Amino acid sequence: MYEIMSSDEAIRLIRDGDCICVNSFVGIESPVELHEAIYRRYKRMQSPNHLTIVSSAGFGVWDEEHNAEGYIRDGAVDRLICGHFGAMLSTKKLVLEDRFEAYNLPLGCISHAIRAQAGGLPGALSKVGLDIFVDPRQEGPGINRMSVDDSFVKYVEVDGEEFLYYKLPKITVALIKGTAADRKGNISFDDMFMSGDALSICQAVKANHGKVIVQVDHLVDTPARPRNAIIPGCLVDAIVVVEPKKRNEAFTALTGSFEIPYEQWNEWNERIDTASGKPPKNSVVGNIIGRRAAMELRVDDIVNIGIGIPEMVSRHARKNGMLDMVTLTVESGGIGGFPVSGEAFGAMIGAASVYDMANQFDLYDNGGLDICFMGALEVDADGNVNAHRGPGAFAGIGGFANITARTPTVVFCLTFNTKGLEVSQKKGVVTIHQEGTVPKFVERVTTVSFSARRAIANGQKVLYVTERCVFRLTPKGLKLIEAYPGVDVQKDILDQLPFPVEM
Repeated sequence: MYEIMSSDEAIRLIRDGDCICVNSFVGIESPVELHEAIYRRYKRMQSPNHLTIVSSAGFGVWDEEHNAEGYIRDGAVDRLICGHFGAMLSTKKLVLEDRFEAYNLPLGCISHAIRAQAGGLPGALSKVGLDIFVDPRQEGPGINRMSVDDSFVKYVEVDGEEFLYYKLPKITVALIKGTAADRKGNISFDDMFMSGDALSICQAVKANHGKVIVQVDHLVDTPARPRNAIIPGCLVDAIVVVEPKKRNEAFTALTGSFEIPYEQWNEWNERIDTASGKPPKNSVVGNIIGRRAAMELRVDDIVNIGIGIPEMVSRHARKNGMLDMVTLTVESGGIGGFPVSGEAFGAMIGAASVYDMANQFDLYDNGGLDICFMGALEVDADGNVNAHRGPGAFAGIGGFANITARTPTVVFCLTFNTKGLEVSQKKGVVTIHQEGTVPKFVERVTTVSFSARRAIANGQKVLYVTERCVFRLTPKGLKLIEAYPGVDVQKDILDQLPFPVEM
């Protein structure tokens, strides 16, 4: 039976050595007060300590002084297992300083491994991750020199087929953020951007005889409608009521509490950008790439668009009339709306449906998307892509590996080089005024996020769209299939590459 507690009381349920699973998505919907209470207790008692924390999509809030950053920095955590570290500003720096063990697994594979535990299974099989960095035959999931545990990902063969087997430590504590708890302890997510893995996490914790702690905005007398109660009260041990901070009106568009027709998506997106202080993206190279990449969309496509330069695809899809004829998706579970970026990444304007994250990755893993648009840090002679780790910095693979593993058409959107690149376009003619000092096309990528060999075996169509040309993946590597008007093929493309390409 659940109890209503203060955050400090609820955190006493956590023991030294526990494995905590946090339900959040990059920078949204984290149970901040529960993390703050852990830090208060740790500073006072040096407990709980020797913690392991698991999170499919990470659990930062883009502020290194809040959420879990403090107690991680002070030494309460021995091990992190996450799909993405981008919003964990202090933590991702400490990982590279070898302060604790840290493992990076594909977001969807963590989500499915959590669901496996919920069903009493030790792990989950997946074809996602084969031939990329997480494959133990390559690098494995460890990020730093301390991270040598080889139990999380194993290469296996079943009925003659190759798989990776993803296995997590037994989860013993759930930290969840919900909207409301009714008098029976049922938890609803009505004003949340997403529910993530909440139910699977709670079921897994109960399978392991652990404790479920839920932070909610308020209590309600009227029981939630059965379909709206994501977590049944019988799975909850502690409910902590924390009055929410007032949210800017623009962000109410992301809760699904009122209908937003397609015609208003752009208006609401601009309001959210203004509220978050995010400057509008209007770079020349971004527009060139986004316009060309958007030409690959077809009516009725189911689509995923990555962050960064790929976001320009949606802008040009709106301009050419295609945006209303395709279905956009986002990793956190939203389908049929318009994904926002920045600190609210994972939320959606005007979503038609928002379901559990594990279900979204079922769709991605089985090839349910028609096309995806992804960014890239490096591309090599074979067509392999590094999208998750740069020199001295990393964010993590996130859902990238799941999204690109089986999608029939994969479009990488990237500049030819960076740091100083100057380009203009007038009347469709592209002029390269100055090359960047950091190449993106390299002889060999430093780490593999996307395997060209695996894509060829799967029969996927793979394009690399830049501000000056387009390459296509072939069994021999990259083939130049298009150079834009004004671009000198020899001087601006071939002479800038460290390897030969087909013509």
